[in-house]
Amino acid sequence: MADIADIDLERLQALSISVGWPHRAEDWQFAREVGYGFVALDEIDRVLGSAMWFPHGDDFATIGMVMTSPRLQSLGVGEWLMKRVLSASAGRTYRLSATRAALALYRSLGFIGHRTVFQCQGEARRSDPPSSAEPVRRLEAADLAAVTALDERAFGTSRAGLIARLFEQSVGYGLERDGKLAAFALCRPFGRGHVVGPVVAGLDEDAVVVVQPHVNEHDGRFLRLDTHLDEGIFPLFVARSGLKIHDTVLTMSLGAPLTDPSTRGPDRPVTFALATQALG
Repeated sequence: MADIADIDLERLQALSISVGWPHRAEDWQFAREVGYGFVALDEIDRVLGSAMWFPHGDDFATIGMVMTSPRLQSLGVGEWLMKRVLSASAGRTYRLSATRAALALYRSLGFIGHRTVFQCQGEARRSDPPSSAEPVRRLEAADLAAVTALDERAFGTSRAGLIARLFEQSVGYGLERDGKLAAFALCRPFGRGHVVGPVVAGLDEDAVVVVQPHVNEHDGRFLRLDTHLDEGIFPLFVARSGLKIHDTVLTMSLGAPLTDPSTRGPDRPVTFALATQALG
């Protein structure tokens, strides 16, 4: 076992390629900058497995980047790594996105399933923006505090450090109502192209109008968006924008339930799209 911070990015990317994940070296580096983790090595120091956790404050973390080389998946390497992550980050409640292959492992560790995440991706398709009483504008550095506060209301805990790092490498659009930020959507390079997320709003219509500029700006190019929502105006817009459901995972938690996105409303912002499956 080794600390993931001590491993060359090329070796980490070779692991993600071996399991069919799209992470670039830059995506691995970002994960290491905002989180911690371990890797499993073989006798000639090849990376055969990884697991990371991403702390938000002292009592909450997401877990992600849990992957094991196909030839070792039946040997318990994933369980071994997960137990080390849980031990190193003890005292927190957790949330993660579980692939079908890992469901049994996470359930054996006490995680409880909540909602499906729909991984939507494809060639973005431009469309005319919907009418909105409030104008959508490009977010600036001065908007970071409002974005962080709105994300905390939706996610259930402060992710100030993560949001600040995402803000640095993202293009963002926001919508204000009565002088306050009501919705925002960030978009940054990731994997095969760009990913839209996080997206926070209280209304489907608001989520649509802050995501649409990103869709239009990436017209004809690969775009990804991960969402818990499969009913309503927002998922229909995502599908019409060329982002079809490619895969699904299950959001699971240990110690605290997930905020139900179906309870959204003008005064109940929710996370319409995840930052990534690892980060929530």
